[in-house]
Amino acid sequence: MEAGALLPRASMKAPPPPEVIRVSTLQVACDGSGEIAPDLGHPRVFLRIDEEIGFVECGYCDRRFVLEGGPADSKAA
Repeated sequence: MEAGALLPRASMKAPPPPEVIRVSTLQVACDGSGEIAPDLGHPRVFLRIDEEIGFVECGYCDRRFVLEGGPADSKAA
């Protein structure tokens, strides 16, 4: 492949979410805090997990909330 040539889109993978949190409820809240002080987070948002896909991502910090035992839960086997 020549230098500067573009790779086909099929070979590009999306980066993993920065943080995955397993939860037991369909409704979650995210304010970006956790390892950082709440003052440095983002406005609190309330999110709802779609049962068919089993997860929801925060639009501010990309934190992924995965429903325990749901289709996106890799630890449910």
